[in-house]
Amino acid sequence: MAPKPNRTATRDRDLSQPLAKLDPNETLKARSRFLRGTIENSLADPVTGSISEDDAKLVKFHGMYMQDDRDVREERHRQKLEPDYQFMVRVRLPGGVLDAPQWLALDGIAREYGRGSLRLTTRQTFQIHGVMKPNLRATLQRLDAILLDTIAACGDDCRGVMCSVNPALSELHREVYALANRASAHMRPKSGAYREIWLGEECIAGGDPDLNEEPFYGPTYLPRKFKIGFAIPPINDIDVYTQDLGFIAIADGETLQGFNVCVGGGMGRTDRVPRTYPRLADVIGFVTPDQVLDLSRQVISIQRDYGDRVDRNRARFKYTLDVHGIPWFCSELETRLGFALSPARAFRFDTNNDSFGWQRGSDGRWHLTVFIENGRVTNQRDCQLLDALRGIALEHGVQFRLTPNQNLVVSGVEARAREDINALLTLHHVDFDSKQSALRRSSMACVAFPTCGLAMAESERYLPAFLTKFEALLRDHGLDTQAISVRMTGCPNGCARPYVAEIGLTGRAPGKYNLYMGGGAHGQRLNVLHTENIAEAKIFEILRPLVARYARERSPGEPFGDFVQRIGVLRSAASHDVSVN
Repeated sequence: MAPKPNRTATRDRDLSQPLAKLDPNETLKARSRFLRGTIENSLADPVTGSISEDDAKLVKFHGMYMQDDRDVREERHRQKLEPDYQFMVRVRLPGGVLDAPQWLALDGIAREYGRGSLRLTTRQTFQIHGVMKPNLRATLQRLDAILLDTIAACGDDCRGVMCSVNPALSELHREVYALANRASAHMRPKSGAYREIWLGEECIAGGDPDLNEEPFYGPTYLPRKFKIGFAIPPINDIDVYTQDLGFIAIADGETLQGFNVCVGGGMGRTDRVPRTYPRLADVIGFVTPDQVLDLSRQVISIQRDYGDRVDRNRARFKYTLDVHGIPWFCSELETRLGFALSPARAFRFDTNNDSFGWQRGSDGRWHLTVFIENGRVTNQRDCQLLDALRGIALEHGVQFRLTPNQNLVVSGVEARAREDINALLTLHHVDFDSKQSALRRSSMACVAFPTCGLAMAESERYLPAFLTKFEALLRDHGLDTQAISVRMTGCPNGCARPYVAEIGLTGRAPGKYNLYMGGGAHGQRLNVLHTENIAEAKIFEILRPLVARYARERSPGEPFGDFVQRIGVLRSAASHDVSVN
């Protein structure tokens, strides 16, 4: 017998009654007047750089997090000053595609309000750090002027939709990207709160909670965030098995036939809470392109109705599936869709890395993938990346594509413009020929300190130095061209997708990390915890003999993660390969 819906999670509950058994966030959402809360009052308060605790939760739905500079937190406390409050603003950018005028506008925002920096994320969008409260409206209004926004870039809703970047497959990418864009618009919240608060538009509904502005989500939206991604084999750059809902393109050449559907992926876990864990998605069937939007809506509706709204640690879609089971989910999905999914079709992934340098697309245009370490676009003494990209956007009518690996593609370049672009990058000391090691090009890190409030350890600021030492170790064993994926996060939440890396490091305390190993070379297998809460010296004490043995005993072409699995140094077997090959 199919389980009954969790009635506390559905849209038909009496919102006038106390929600005593629900997580407090559910009460907050229900009483927020569709995400308005008291945000405008908080913004108008000149005494503090912060906003109220409740409003700080609500503005996530508007695409921003309130943070403070943790490097100066203790000193400001000693001086009896409030923390150095600031905001991280995240752009909603489905598929990571924008044109040159949009890039120039973002460049201007970064220089004026974002402390001269743009951060490319692991979900193909921009984060602008360091925005002060008085500058929030101006930032969002300048985004609106270039047809961008930050709606649902954070919060309990359908987040930014990802799409594989394969410059060689121009037509296929164009078609899949268009679907990703439509899926993002299809699942976007309908509340007018964003445009009223940030853009000064009139409140049409009056913020009346009796007027349901969210006919799909309802006043409590989703139990937690929900992530969608579209992958184009043979490149799994979006790590499709880590998505709540993943679509794997099935094509004949560049003719799109449809998508294999996978459900229930997610990286997040909570430290010292064993009932939370990363999970890889299950492949459940095949749909045609015209069925994608309806399927997306119905999958999310199941999570809306059955997701856990009592225990927020267990509120992600992956736990809903593990509680009720995949057979039940497929039955419920087919009931809501009115049709059954077709059997999954064969496909193959080779890598989840980017291909760097110049590539020619099937449309005859050229595309340059530039390595950007940990996604940080700024001007430094030895590399003026922000200036270089501004120059390209000013002088050439190109497109920019953000990759899921925090790199950037200068796209749609005419052959005659290649040398000009090369010269501009060289002038600003940008490594466009990708002289970085294969190890470094395969790495990712989250932001962590000083701005992320969840960080327990360094990540973006520490990973480059860690990799320098790892590169030396690989050179000692003749492995300097070996691509090994190393992903580091400052906490267990998994923003850099560390649990599918061949080597994953998640922060536990300043200078201390959990060490995971054995992930699949193209994101198809979770890694396994090897040792907890260790510092750099211990990490390399573990890696040195493994690297030496890998150099001696590996099979031709055998990835490091597969080798570590094969020789049995891990405490337990990792999850199965989820690919359908």
